[in-house]
Amino acid sequence: MTTGSLLAVCTVHELLPTKDSTGVTAIDKRAVDGPVAVHKLGLTGDIQASRKHHGGESKALYAYSQQDADFWDDQLGRTMSPGMFGENLRVDDIDASHAVIGERWQVGDDVVLEVTAPRTPCVNFARFVKEPAWVRRFAEANRVGTYLRVITKGKIQAGDTVTVLQRPEHGITGHQVFAGLDVDAAQQLLVAEKEGVTLSPEIHKVVASILRRA
Repeated sequence: MTTGSLLAVCTVHELLPTKDSTGVTAIDKRAVDGPVAVHKLGLTGDIQASRKHHGGESKALYAYSQQDADFWDDQLGRTMSPGMFGENLRVDDIDASHAVIGERWQVGDDVVLEVTAPRTPCVNFARFVKEPAWVRRFAEANRVGTYLRVITKGKIQAGDTVTVLQRPEHGITGHQVFAGLDVDAAQQLLVAEKEGVTLSPEIHKVVASILRRA
């Protein structure tokens, strides 16, 4: 059983202006004192400005691993503190980018979360980080973290234990989804769904696109 820890819980600090049709982004997240309530659509005190690309039950929370943040600290020569990736949860010793689709985590005593899909970097993320060619660099590194669905509500805070409760046998990770799946992997996900693994709308879209091209 894999265990790690929750280093920080992050919610929106302020809305920043954007050049898109939404007009604002909630990517500026900062660590907050807990405990923080977790509900079906995320954290109390947090918002997603664009529900087209963020939010909803399948993207209620976004987690990023400290080990991936350490990589970027070295690459960028700066400290990417909790929230700098727009994440809600900064986790340690849990590999969010390589988490298996459908994997379940328990955070603290009560909260259970389910891995749903990798994060896709966008221009608002690039403007926030203020690094050259950031979207391309982030994508090429494929240290993208993971979105999470809330299975069991409750309260969490920094210092809580994060435990991987179960890991689906199909073994396909968000890292693999982001890198690009082949037909066999896409079909494996559909088989896993028949066996009880919930696939998010984002994963269904990816699978459908691959199978249409086959």
